[in-house]
Amino acid sequence: MADHEKPRSAVEIAMERLRQRDAESGAPDRALSDEQKAAIAEARSVRAAKAAELEILHRSKMASTFDPADRQRFEDEYRDDIRRLSDECDRKVRYIRRAERD
Repeated sequence: MADHEKPRSAVEIAMERLRQRDAESGAPDRALSDEQKAAIAEARSVRAAKAAELEILHRSKMASTFDPADRQRFEDEYRDDIRRLSDECDRKVRYIRRAERD
């Protein structure tokens, strides 16, 4: 089987599609510096830690609450907090990616 005929993982297919979309939109294809990679990893690590903290607090609230209305409110708040946290991390990553390299 030729190299281009090997089965590919879903991640490989998704990455290829993203590269094609970037090329079609005119986005520059440039490698990230080591500092940018480290900053992105740090931002994602902070997001993961905060998400874990939010989940622990959410589970604690849910375990102590039996009223369906309160439980729904806590679920909504948790979902909003996670969304806000992810949006904040995504903004940081975009900012880091745009930052000029030395």
